[in-house]
Amino acid sequence: MEERLQKILSTAGICSRRASEAYLTAGRVTVNGEAAQLGQRADPETDVICVDGVPVKTTPKPIYVMLNKPRGYVTTVSDEQGRKTVMDLLRGIAGRIYPVGRLDMDSEGLLLLTNDGVLAQGLLHPSHEVSKEYHVTVSGALENAAERLARVRDVGGLPIRPAQVRLLRQDEGQAVFSIVIHEGRNRQIRRMCAQCGLKVQRLQRVREQQLRLGDLPLGKWRYLTEREVADLKNRA
Repeated sequence: MEERLQKILSTAGICSRRASEAYLTAGRVTVNGEAAQLGQRADPETDVICVDGVPVKTTPKPIYVMLNKPRGYVTTVSDEQGRKTVMDLLRGIAGRIYPVGRLDMDSEGLLLLTNDGVLAQGLLHPSHEVSKEYHVTVSGALENAAERLARVRDVGGLPIRPAQVRLLRQDEGQAVFSIVIHEGRNRQIRRMCAQCGLKVQRLQRVREQQLRLGDLPLGKWRYLTEREVADLKNRA
């Protein structure tokens, strides 16, 4: 099936769609031995597509990465406002990968990135009910907070399943809870806390399905093991 060359190059991990326009304009891309034009379409299964004379592999090797995202980074490949993105933390990876889901800029913890679109869609689809565990540090109305959080049934007017809430520790003036959710609505846990009179001090994702953050240092990444990939695929 024919697709725009920009999409083909991006899917193959050569460059972004925006950068591919510069490749095409500079004459670095050929299709069946002839210089390609901006906006041209090709069939990656039947056409020979080359960049700088090297054939493009249209089925890139699958890459699965876990990042311990720090605060202050947005979960996008690029940002029009010039903010730091999680891609700034990923050095030394041979191929383009994309975040699976989001963590807001002020949140931290486990972020999965991959070029496996089938797995990503499976993990994100609501019907698969992939569980995500967060550790949230809060202050404010702490009395019976765990019970009140577990009773929240909607955020922003959208229904949610009851969260599993467990008190991990409590000091004077603040507490840390484990909260397990499935839907992943936009800023869901922050909105749940706000409904219960709680102010979020820190929000960290520590688990997605069976994949655990463990002792991965903040701001660092690692490849997933074969077992971890298999567990995610079984769920997705």
